[in-house]
Amino acid sequence: MELLFLLLLLSFSLLLSLSSGTDTITANQSISGDQTITSKDENFELGFFKAGNSSNYYIGMWYKKVKPVTQTIAWVANRQTPVSNRFQSELKIIDGNLVLLNESKSQIWSTNINSSTSTSTSSSITAVLLDDGNLVLRDGLNSSGDHIWQSFDFPGDTWLPGGRIAYNNITGKKQLLTSWKSSEDPSEGLFSLELDPKEKQYLIRWNRSEVYWTSGPWNGEIFSLVPEMRRNYIYNFSYVENENESYFTYSLYNPEIISRFVMDVSGQIKQLSWLESSQQWNLFWSQPRTQCEVYDYCGAFGSCRQSGLPFCNCLTGFVPKSDSDWGLSDFSGGCVRKTEVECGRTSEKYGFLPISAATNRKPPNSTVSSAGTSGECERSCLNDCSCRAYSYDGNGCSIWNVDLLNLSEDSNEIAIYVKVASRDLPSKKKNNGVIIGAVVGSVVAVVLILGLILVLVCRNKRRFVGKTAVEGSLVSFVYRDLQTATKNFSDKLGGGGFGSVFKGTLPDSTVVAVKKLESVTQGEKQFRSEVSTIGTIQHVNLVRLRGFCSEGNSKLLVYDYMPNGSLDAHLFSNEKLLDWKTRYQIALGTARGLVYLHEKCRDCIIHCDIKPENILLDGDLCPKVADFGLAKLVGRDFSRVLTTMRGTRGYLAPEWLSGVAITTKADVYSYGMMLFEFISGTRNSEQSEDGKKKFFPMRAANVLMDGADILTLVDPRLNGDASVEEVTKLCKIACWCIQDDEETRPSMSQVEQILEGLLDVNMPPKPRALQFFADDDDQVVFFTESSSSQSSQARSNPSSVVSQAKSTAST
Repeated sequence: MELLFLLLLLSFSLLLSLSSGTDTITANQSISGDQTITSKDENFELGFFKAGNSSNYYIGMWYKKVKPVTQTIAWVANRQTPVSNRFQSELKIIDGNLVLLNESKSQIWSTNINSSTSTSTSSSITAVLLDDGNLVLRDGLNSSGDHIWQSFDFPGDTWLPGGRIAYNNITGKKQLLTSWKSSEDPSEGLFSLELDPKEKQYLIRWNRSEVYWTSGPWNGEIFSLVPEMRRNYIYNFSYVENENESYFTYSLYNPEIISRFVMDVSGQIKQLSWLESSQQWNLFWSQPRTQCEVYDYCGAFGSCRQSGLPFCNCLTGFVPKSDSDWGLSDFSGGCVRKTEVECGRTSEKYGFLPISAATNRKPPNSTVSSAGTSGECERSCLNDCSCRAYSYDGNGCSIWNVDLLNLSEDSNEIAIYVKVASRDLPSKKKNNGVIIGAVVGSVVAVVLILGLILVLVCRNKRRFVGKTAVEGSLVSFVYRDLQTATKNFSDKLGGGGFGSVFKGTLPDSTVVAVKKLESVTQGEKQFRSEVSTIGTIQHVNLVRLRGFCSEGNSKLLVYDYMPNGSLDAHLFSNEKLLDWKTRYQIALGTARGLVYLHEKCRDCIIHCDIKPENILLDGDLCPKVADFGLAKLVGRDFSRVLTTMRGTRGYLAPEWLSGVAITTKADVYSYGMMLFEFISGTRNSEQSEDGKKKFFPMRAANVLMDGADILTLVDPRLNGDASVEEVTKLCKIACWCIQDDEETRPSMSQVEQILEGLLDVNMPPKPRALQFFADDDDQVVFFTESSSSQSSQARSNPSSVVSQAKSTAST
């Protein structure tokens, strides 16, 4: 009896030790049910978990100190073979291996160490969860203490600091970072990241075959096609190459930061950091930059749109193949026809749906037909039972006998005609609608009379509410009225991070822009208070807010309509080319608007998303900053930290990545990045004809430092018609604005004075860490100030800052 009691006590103590945070599994221990092991400093925990609402269980590792709504999983052992009963399954050491047994006691996962070549015994093997997230097997008989197996060699979708994505130079075997299939299925998805050792770059592939993104070669500091990467901030990347293997690894300068690199289910790689203050993961950067650049993200006959959610939609006449998968943002199954197009049907039973595509993103796997005209091309597809779509352009007739992949709603360069059953095509206007016309005609008069009465009532109602709702300065609109004014939000002007904008006409014929805000969490009182503050801000270079609507979850803002749209439509378009004088005045007007926001209105407002899309142009091309005040208002002492990245990658200041308090200098940085685009007339990161991407600020800084012809930087469409003095001024201002250290950037009021000629452009502030890029021979190099003597010299002779920076780099 005493022996039985001792055995029970021993069993209980083992169970208690596993449940209370031990980091080790020994030969006589196992994990089952809710038991876990935890790393020494409680960074990571390992045990059984369930992904989302799935009924399957997996052995995995998650962040112990990170507690969002759902666990953040960093590694999964049995991602391809789940178990259904965690209490009857066991993770234990058998024959020198860590093994997972399912409810039937069948082995479904193992570390697969060849025990025949090892002197180890099960009793000498232990599994230990380390604080860096590495699960290792150790042999107590091995005096060297080396790991005989580690999870870092078998990554899932997450690359942890200290881990690596490698290539075996002897066997040619690649380590892959592979996405989950969906948020509830950790099995291997379609997207994977791998190392290309020849070019020293990373590739993302679809279905292990199609390459749709490359990082560009490693130059010792960054990947050439990822200009967002900056050295000496948070991450320290390094490349190792020897006769056995090649790999990249990275570490954190501050080990207290919790960070992860993920091959996401979206097909994008993402670098994230945990923000304790807001209890959420903060996205540093992602690649490819836009969702629709991911190859075949929406599956067959699915079309991707970058301007709104969801990203994927089925073509007209098609429906999702799996509604449940689409609900989990797994669009890989694509869409299927509502009505199958069967062979032998007459042409009256089906027709063609026109869709648009980009020339360089034409759906793959088409064949060339000999048809010489568009009509012949159509008939060729019509008479071919296997034909799914056709296109006729300058390259002739293309026929698709396979499902269409890689479609995008944001492209309109070429037309593709998809074969669809007639009943599923959009209804066309009938010529025999006499009865319908008669009915409509008889109702029109009554509708007009009632509409006139309704207009008068609504106008009076708005005037009354507008005088009482928000300090008498804004109109409080009724949602239904705005719905009518915008024709049920049908005429979309644009969209962004805060929501979509629609054109509308009020009953008094005033044209307005109505913004439907997305993801607004403020209560009614707080929302009205913030809207009231925005409504009091009036400046010639700021878009005027006319009113608002707040009904339940519907939050809308009504602005003055800008007939010339946003700046990007003019800056990057051949149809609305801006001359140099106009560009310079737009740069000055934008600066004046930001000065007002930063220094002259009642509450200092940091815009947080300065870019050409948020600069609108009125009928006279006068610039007006839009979307100000939609980020959180910040007091003059800037004591509050904006912990969520609110801007647009490509214009974001480096301090967004470090978690420090955001000041007005973040807007200065974005403004500087935008100035480069004023000069070049193109996006800062642009793909050239040879397929490589060029980063214009690198080139501009190089030309500025070398004293080369500054007009070579100007938009070639202007044919050199620009002021050398003004181009030089804008280029230098831009370089000052994008310095890494915000203290060395000018204020917007200084920028305004320089543009107006009231301040010497050769008087930059003390450069504490001036960093430039230059793309000589496709190699990105950094120019940094590193000595106090240089700082002193720069203060006494500021105009030589640029040449000193270059000189420092050469030494």
